Amino acid sequence: MTILALHRPKITLISLNIEAIALGVYLVRDAFGGVIRYYTSIYHVDPLWYLPDGVALLCLAQFFVHCVLRNRSTLALLVLVQIMLSLVLGYFFMGTMNAAISSFKMMLPVFVGFCFCDSSLGSYRKLLSVIAVTFYLSVIGVFLTKFYLMPWVGYKYESFGAVREAGRLWWAYGGDDQRLMGFAADNTMAAFFILISFAITSIRMSTIWCLICGSIAIYAIKLTTSKTTMIVLVLYLILLVLVRMLPEKSRFPAIRTIAQWSFAAIFAPFFMIVVASGTAAVPHSTLFSIVDRINNSWQLPFVYMNQLMPVGLVTGCGAGCFNYPQKLFSPLAHFWVPVDNFYIGTYLMFGLPFVAFMVMVFRATFGATDVYKLTLIFVVNLFTITVLNYGPASGLLIIALSFSEVFSRRATSARGVETVPIVMRPPMPSLEGFRPDMPAASGSR
Repeated sequence: MTILALHRPKITLISLNIEAIALGVYLVRDAFGGVIRYYTSIYHVDPLWYLPDGVALLCLAQFFVHCVLRNRSTLALLVLVQIMLSLVLGYFFMGTMNAAISSFKMMLPVFVGFCFCDSSLGSYRKLLSVIAVTFYLSVIGVFLTKFYLMPWVGYKYESFGAVREAGRLWWAYGGDDQRLMGFAADNTMAAFFILISFAITSIRMSTIWCLICGSIAIYAIKLTTSKTTMIVLVLYLILLVLVRMLPEKSRFPAIRTIAQWSFAAIFAPFFMIVVASGTAAVPHSTLFSIVDRINNSWQLPFVYMNQLMPVGLVTGCGAGCFNYPQKLFSPLAHFWVPVDNFYIGTYLMFGLPFVAFMVMVFRATFGATDVYKLTLIFVVNLFTITVLNYGPASGLLIIALSFSEVFSRRATSARGVETVPIVMRPPMPSLEGFRPDMPAASGSR
């Protein structure tokens, strides 16, 4: 049996690291979304904007072959079927084909992230270089927009028949601080790309580099006025220093524990609703945005759901509902509410099956050995308390990547549903003493 397992022919859809290519092109497109949208439009090469989505289609096929067929993951098959059924349900709920197409496009980055299930992000050397460059340029972009008015600010473009705006320069409540968006199409996303690219890059950098560049990143995020992102980055820096002060053998277990405890952030909105629901939101006050989320963003969608489709409180109302496909392409657009929380927004679309999936994701962290994925779990769990993060596509992709361990051969084997042997790659060079095990990844990086 062992001999047969060792000599089983591998099923490989594409010899290239297609998931790394997809992540790279998504990241570049979205981190510099304002620039790319503007120039592809004025030079009439708009289809180039959708190039990453074409690569993501290949990742959808790769996910099916690798996770469903090769890893024999029943969970992967169930998730794939659930997403497809939710796309159909979303079509009937929102009522237009444009909304359904937009929802399908919205979900494609999920499969890119899931394709990282059996590999460590640290083994993609060229991709890490792209991410590092993205960090530096994103910070520079925010500083530039503080002193120069960029041509893409306020530029309007058409997508699937809907007019959208690349970004506007406006002022935060109660002060003279401009909400700067850098090269991205939105100030929150400019802050997000600084946060994510810094978190990934910092893992292999010295503590001195982390403190210097982290301080600069915090100031750049302050200029975007994204309070949530700034708080997450400050907390990440503090924990990074504390972890590196621990004995070497205790560092990786500490990272895994921090990642696991970060799932408690899922319940933060419910705690705040219980404590502060009904509190009057005072315009131009510091807490206006969070109180507005408590009273409206996190509660109204369920009120509307109960009116439009009561069973959706259990089953979800389908992919795209209470998200930008409904806002832009559905006759139910007047019921749309900005759902500023990833977990609430995803539950609205997928219902109780999403809860079951998150239980499996949490269980998979106990066997996770990739410091990159564990780091991203911590970052996205805190960041998405007040951000839906389905747009731009890279936001959802990063979340899917951090959850991808749940489809790995290691996790599938632990659930006792297959007998494929787990082939371990030798440990990567020291990550300042972390030294996690690295699951095997197909292909060289």
